[in-house]
Amino acid sequence: MEPSASPRRVTIVDVARHARVSTTAVSKVLRNAYGASPEMQAKVRRAIDELGYRPYAAARGLRGQTYTIGVMLPDIRNPFFPEILDGITGRLEDTDYQVLMGPGCNGEKAEARVTEALIDRGMDGLVLVAPVSSRARLEHIAATVPTVVVGRHGDSLVYDTVADDDVAGAALVVGHLAALGHRRIAHIEHHETDPTRIAEMPNAQRADGYRKAMRNLGLEAEIDVVSTSYTQQGGYDGAKELLARPQRPTAVFAGADFAAMGVLEAVAEAGLSVPGDLSVAGYDNTSFAALGPISLTSVDQAGREIGRNAARLLLERIADRRKPSVQVRLSPALVTRRTTAAPPA
Repeated sequence: MEPSASPRRVTIVDVARHARVSTTAVSKVLRNAYGASPEMQAKVRRAIDELGYRPYAAARGLRGQTYTIGVMLPDIRNPFFPEILDGITGRLEDTDYQVLMGPGCNGEKAEARVTEALIDRGMDGLVLVAPVSSRARLEHIAATVPTVVVGRHGDSLVYDTVADDDVAGAALVVGHLAALGHRRIAHIEHHETDPTRIAEMPNAQRADGYRKAMRNLGLEAEIDVVSTSYTQQGGYDGAKELLARPQRPTAVFAGADFAAMGVLEAVAEAGLSVPGDLSVAGYDNTSFAALGPISLTSVDQAGREIGRNAARLLLERIADRRKPSVQVRLSPALVTRRTTAAPPA
């Protein structure tokens, strides 16, 4: 018995024959091009569904578009970044675009490999979330493919940006804690090693916002910053250092919810309570911050709204590469929960 032949991929010619239209008509429908009547579109879409036709991305790329968008996320373990991804995919839901994701792993070399792979595979555009690459590298990418950068401050002539007002967000946390009566308010920041990009990074902006807010409230002498990382381990290490102070703080502002989780762990390990002995606040208002057992006070920077704006700007830039660059800055809001209260007597 001879083996059966492998199933043949359905082609645009098959769709045209099934719908009894020309291949040109099918192509117009696939490209949403002008000239395809509603009746023609319905007939072709029905044939596509009945045959299970899938456009061949490589062939579409040869014609100019692959209808794929690459998204680089720096850390897939951080629960805030999926919210940005949700916003991107939600904005693209009613379009022909699909999203392909690559992890940047919080390192320039890994990030470069991912972005190069996405470009090599013919992405129509890229959304780079909190990239650590240099400005020159980002502009090189944007000169190659339409690009939107999320979470970096500053502007560029060749790519669009979407960011939260991190200075204002930090001020909201400090103001809230000071209003509760705290003076010894410490901050755990993400250590930045590259001085050429520090002004653009959200972690540096939050630390700067913390310092400015403390000075504005007359608490300059109480400024206390520990540099670790925006990870659970970083928050844990930072809290251990702060709790070992001769006079420990009464409140800790972690620059990310992920780091705040590590703070909570260190406080519990030390036999202390939150907020009885130490108030804790985070940043990002991730999904787990609202969980009852955690109930973390946090800054909401609207991750889904960031993603929606990034996708919108990218579609506009794909349509017109020469349009002026746009910088979107969103206003954060503080969500108060049970991890912050008045300091111990």
